[in-house]
Amino acid sequence: MTAFAHRFDFASFRHGFAPRKPRHPLTRLLVGLLGVAVLVVLVFVSVFVGIAMLSVGLLLRMWKRRNDPQVRRDPRVVDGEFEVVRKHALPSA
Repeated sequence: MTAFAHRFDFASFRHGFAPRKPRHPLTRLLVGLLGVAVLVVLVFVSVFVGIAMLSVGLLLRMWKRRNDPQVRRDPRVVDGEFEVVRKHALPSA
């Protein structure tokens, strides 16, 4: 009784998708500059997305607080609850 066994050769498949550097120096330079340009664009876009997220958050906070009454407070007054703590008598030795 014979069994059919197929073994897939991954070596040729792996080399098909391996990143290789171009041999021509000008092509290497252009590919390097393209990589740097993509990096700069991604950083530029991420900075503006972050600024937009902060702006939207601040606008939403301002929009929610638009009807809150404005209270004028004296900056010299500290608001809070206080409790007087008595000093215990020192035991005589």
